[in-house]
Amino acid sequence: MSLLLPLCVALSSNAPTAEAAFNPTGIDVWARDANGFNLKSRVFRARDGNTSRVVYALDGLRARNDLNGWEIDTNVAEALVNANINVVMPVGGENSFYSDWIAPSNAFGSSGSSSGSSQTAPYRWETFITNQLPAQLAAQFGFSRHNNGVFGLSMGGSAALMFAAYYPQQFSYAGSFSGYLNVSAPGMKEAMRLAMLSQNGYNIDAMWGPPWDPRWLRNDPFVFAPRLRDNGTRLYIASGSGIPGVHDQPRSLIDVYNTANGMGLEAISLINTKAFQLRLATLGYGNVVYDFPPVGTHSWPWWADNVYRMIPDMSNYING
Repeated sequence: MSLLLPLCVALSSNAPTAEAAFNPTGIDVWARDANGFNLKSRVFRARDGNTSRVVYALDGLRARNDLNGWEIDTNVAEALVNANINVVMPVGGENSFYSDWIAPSNAFGSSGSSSGSSQTAPYRWETFITNQLPAQLAAQFGFSRHNNGVFGLSMGGSAALMFAAYYPQQFSYAGSFSGYLNVSAPGMKEAMRLAMLSQNGYNIDAMWGPPWDPRWLRNDPFVFAPRLRDNGTRLYIASGSGIPGVHDQPRSLIDVYNTANGMGLEAISLINTKAFQLRLATLGYGNVVYDFPPVGTHSWPWWADNVYRMIPDMSNYING
């Protein structure tokens, strides 16, 4: 229980919040998901106008319905488009792990839509990102549906690896920053359950079923790692140490709380990520860049730094 409580806190509050920083260069793209709901994504066009180099940027557990966290809290879109990479930022998917759920969440609340803790239809994010969204992007912009990149932080980190594992033609590159890459480890399932309940009352059994359901194994990067090896996916795997650094300068009591929470969260992420690193090593897979800086907490400035360091490597692997 001593591990479970801090892990729950960490998972349920993946970074200090900030006011939306709308980027006027972004284009709103709407596509209808498998449930018939219109979902928004934000697209940032590559500086040179190409349509072959495309990357999807996935959000964390507290994904909002107005803008993707990468747009709210970072300027990575500017760096990516200047590297002649088209950026796709799906909007929404709070607590979803970007997966297809087996049932609507029915714990608390009554949102009456595809998002919220009492849903009229189950999440269908995996199908959306691999079917309806790329089809819309191809029709609207001519974007390639092959050899794309995908990266994400925390919840989005494990989801990025999932997409690369099961959809290798679409995704040839995947990056995970502070991801939870061993969700079958002791305490992880229970902590995720509590975290999702605390984040607007989502019922985790509606996602992958009870803890013994095989869907948990299907969505565990530690378990599906052989697929990444067999696909030859280029990976960028990163996690900080949990030790505060230049981006962590608390000026108030709430800042102190957020920094302390981010320290614990990142330490747990590092344990998960190191376990995944060992797993890949036992599989004999080395087509990976590991990024383990000596400092860094679970917060947006550190994840932005991950992207800046990743861009040169990713550029070599996402030509459609």
